[in-house]
Amino acid sequence: MAWFTELKKETLPARTAINGAIVPNIAPVTTRGHPIAATTAANAAGTRSMTYSTIMQSAPNEEEQNGDQASSAAPVVEDNRSNDGAAGQMLYYFDLPQDRFPLTHMRPIGIGVQGAVCSVVDAVTGRQLAVKKLSQPFQNETFAKRAYREIRLMRLIDHPNIIKLLYAYTPQRTLETFRDVYIFTELMDDSLRSVIGKQLDHDRISFLVYQMLCGIRYLHAAGIIHRDLKPSNMVVSYNCDLKILDFGLARSVETSFTMTQYVVTRHYRAPEIILQMDYDSRVDMWSIGCIMAELITGEVLFPGTDHVDQWMCIVRKLGTPRPEFIARTTPGTQRYIQNQPPVPGIPFEHLFPDSVFDRSTSNHPQLTNEYARDFLRRMLAFDPLERCTVDEALRHPYINVWYYEPDFQRSPPAAPYDHTIDAQKLTVQQWKALLFREIQDIQATMTLDDHER
Repeated sequence: MAWFTELKKETLPARTAINGAIVPNIAPVTTRGHPIAATTAANAAGTRSMTYSTIMQSAPNEEEQNGDQASSAAPVVEDNRSNDGAAGQMLYYFDLPQDRFPLTHMRPIGIGVQGAVCSVVDAVTGRQLAVKKLSQPFQNETFAKRAYREIRLMRLIDHPNIIKLLYAYTPQRTLETFRDVYIFTELMDDSLRSVIGKQLDHDRISFLVYQMLCGIRYLHAAGIIHRDLKPSNMVVSYNCDLKILDFGLARSVETSFTMTQYVVTRHYRAPEIILQMDYDSRVDMWSIGCIMAELITGEVLFPGTDHVDQWMCIVRKLGTPRPEFIARTTPGTQRYIQNQPPVPGIPFEHLFPDSVFDRSTSNHPQLTNEYARDFLRRMLAFDPLERCTVDEALRHPYINVWYYEPDFQRSPPAAPYDHTIDAQKLTVQQWKALLFREIQDIQATMTLDDHER
């Protein structure tokens, strides 16, 4: 990922004030694949499709898990084939039309608890794409609902800082045989995770966070909370463009009930989630604050090892929360916090000393260590009522140097997201039927040719 840190500042958007507006000069997105060790197997069935097997370790680390409940990682063999991989490994088979997606141009990108991702080349358009095969989408009601919700959301969303759904596909033709789900999206150069620890300057950090906020603002305006923002759920391009992905845990702002703590990977969970309080869209702001801190220091800000330790990591660094916040928690939580000795917290000048920042000088006078710390302080406010909203964050001096009015004039989704999906309790078979119908509709109304550049 050296190419990212070696970029000259001129490759970032050149923003010039004209009549009070800011005009960007953004280079086109470029793509490339990053291979991971894999094995390939030709499909003996003929030329209709190909089989691509990717062998990778199955035990996801904390960064790859969507909460503690995702820690089990029994070996999985897709397509009912024998497990010819080593113990403790997952074997994924990609069954795609061979005439359109040649096996020789397929490269594995990565694997997570929700599935495996490969890059492919569309033989018709010549375009490189990313394709994700969902991992056991019909294992239980939760997985099935998550798969359906993700595709429904992605069909509605259209924003430059959110990964775009290009197509969805299944090789099975009947509901009875339906088992595989493939999601085609734009291909970016790498995960934001690979940028961590690269000693980024203020221009890059500020611009990356600005794009996160633009994408999240679009989601929040559409009544959607992402709920799983983390570096591995964001991708970047050569020219520092950023896109948010993975909407399996996203849900409606209008859903009114106390939501489980097992959303948002542990290290990026806001205090109100840890304490199982009601929460709103500001949980996404906390996560972005944690990600920005990681971009600065190269280390996870709150590296809790379990639920309780995560809480203690936050308290040790930010201090005991104020009484007004504690009063909104459950009686049991109040007793627990009040029985702990008060913790003053660590000043942000010590959490983020000058030594952790890049020393290069920015052309923007407000991109300083002091403004970066002030922004983090507002994003990481313990009490969500005191935390920045996305609009407040975008107005902060550390961020608004990139402000560009057209970024905020994009129309909301043409068809509103069906908020009742979040509250529905259906069987696996019912979710499966809905998802099969959705993919059939996509295959009937969308084509990858529509997205040719």
